[in-house]
Amino acid sequence: MSTLIHRRVEAARAGNNPTVIARVDSGWVVMGDVQPVAGYTLLLPDPVVPSINDLDSAARSAYLLDMTRLGDALLDITDAYRINYDILGNSEPALHAHVFPRYEDEPSEFRTGPVFAYDWATAPPLGPEHEWIREALQQRL
Repeated sequence: MSTLIHRRVEAARAGNNPTVIARVDSGWVVMGDVQPVAGYTLLLPDPVVPSINDLDSAARSAYLLDMTRLGDALLDITDAYRINYDILGNSEPALHAHVFPRYEDEPSEFRTGPVFAYDWATAPPLGPEHEWIREALQQRL
């Protein structure tokens, strides 16, 4: 099966994925194509598997450790007060983790809910104003 996750990992391996931040033990850290909250990133496994349940214990540990290290780095470089982690795989049936910094100044109607409550169609696209996040994460990862 070739999902968007498979295609993004293949592009990362080939050096053709412009959203790549860093290669980590379990896969690739990438910026989100849109930034509903500044610093939205994903962890894509390499190799791609259908779900975290398809990884052995060592690979699961490595993946979850990389995911939380990414969260730690986001806490260090942003003014986020917490990090949300989502591993869903419902619309793209391949393992990938969404990592969202959460901010005190988010609109009150969104602050306590999932980031997916935002209107993603109008979310700011990844752009030059997010480059500082990529550079800071590259230094920490």
